[in-house]
Amino acid sequence: MGARIKNPFQAPVWLMAAIVILCLLIGAAIPVFTDAVGDHPGRLVALPAVLLLGVLLVYDYKKLLILILLFRSVGDRVLESTQVGIGDTRMGIGGLINLVVILITCMLVMEKPKEFPTKLARFWFPVLVMMAVGVVISYEKATAVKQYLGILSNFAMFIIAVYMVRSIDDFNKAIRLVLWSSAIPTLYAFVDIALNVGTSNFRLESTFTHPNILAFYVALMLVLCLYMLKSPLFNITPTGRVVVCCYLPLLLIQLLLTQTRSAWLSCLLIFVLYALLFERKYLLYLLVLPLVVVFVPSIQDRLMDLNQGNEVVRYAPLNSFAWRQLLWKAAIGWMEPMRLIYGYGLDGFGHFAGTFFPMDRTVRWDAHNVYVQFLFETGVIGLACYLWLYARVLWTLRSFARMDRVSGFLLLAVVVQYLIVSYSDNMFRYLVFNWYFWFTVGAACSLVHLYSLDRNSRSVNEGRA
Repeated sequence: MGARIKNPFQAPVWLMAAIVILCLLIGAAIPVFTDAVGDHPGRLVALPAVLLLGVLLVYDYKKLLILILLFRSVGDRVLESTQVGIGDTRMGIGGLINLVVILITCMLVMEKPKEFPTKLARFWFPVLVMMAVGVVISYEKATAVKQYLGILSNFAMFIIAVYMVRSIDDFNKAIRLVLWSSAIPTLYAFVDIALNVGTSNFRLESTFTHPNILAFYVALMLVLCLYMLKSPLFNITPTGRVVVCCYLPLLLIQLLLTQTRSAWLSCLLIFVLYALLFERKYLLYLLVLPLVVVFVPSIQDRLMDLNQGNEVVRYAPLNSFAWRQLLWKAAIGWMEPMRLIYGYGLDGFGHFAGTFFPMDRTVRWDAHNVYVQFLFETGVIGLACYLWLYARVLWTLRSFARMDRVSGFLLLAVVVQYLIVSYSDNMFRYLVFNWYFWFTVGAACSLVHLYSLDRNSRSVNEGRA
């Protein structure tokens, strides 16, 4: 008998059939696509990118996932240029990548259904259900669905990390992967600085579309660098230690140049707590911070801005935090009593902002506070589900301290940082940062879960003996 010919793509029949149908649809859509491209070069690469994603998905979806994690941090500007549509309903290759991530998660689950982390996935179910209800009652269905898919992709990243991490070595590889994703943004930061030399009120964005996204992303990288240097679970080489030590100042400079105060505060808090709990000598390094404030005028101005504009006076400008407080009070005060229970649906805050906010009724504002936005859009029930997710994550990660106190502290710090900056920023909008955050958290939760299973198994075996 002749040798059996194997499928070179190693893909299930249903997936191959789906790809064939997709190719036929793309072929039929090409004439329409060429008319829509017009003179936008960014959109010109959309069709080849779709085809490339399809090929990689069929050929090796796990390698595709690694490529997405490595390079998604540099894609915001390029992917934004491929979008078509109006306002928040615009879609492009970025939305397709989101769907690919969700599809990869489904493929992982179907490939190894017995390894699905039901216990960890339960953290997410209440908030996903309440947000689904928010889509149903939303006044802005298109943007609500888009927002829900963004949250679903965060959940997908969490589950992907759980599937990828099956040991300490896997966890450390995941941390390296996340940190490697910052290499190109760090290099491009020099270009961004060079292009804006002498520009007043310059805030570093690098490859991202807003300074705040870069700030929170860099804050995550700083904690991961500290994990590499200080955790006994991470066997760093002498050369690697030198590289990470040299990389830390570059990250700190980027963080300062973003001029994002909430990121500064969260990092300062984490480093102070680390110094107090583990290495008091680090408190001496923190004494340099007042000198930085004195000798860097832009940082000094950014901090001093909070001392003025704190009162609502006619024709007097408010500082950013006072403006946020006014926005939050207006939103919550405007809510109907029954709506406090279940909210106004996803993207309801932006829909009604022109009605309840007295400062400017022409702009579609976001809440600049995740907790206020969740309360407004999903009510007390939705906010409770959202806080439950983080409470369960924190409760799970506390067990990391049983493996190593320093590692446990730093991984808890990643979540605490996120909760702090959520008080004053639109974290829902920062998809790329959320992906890296939830991938890191999922990897850590997976390791704790495996450690717990192993410990329970040993206890059972010892009891039988």
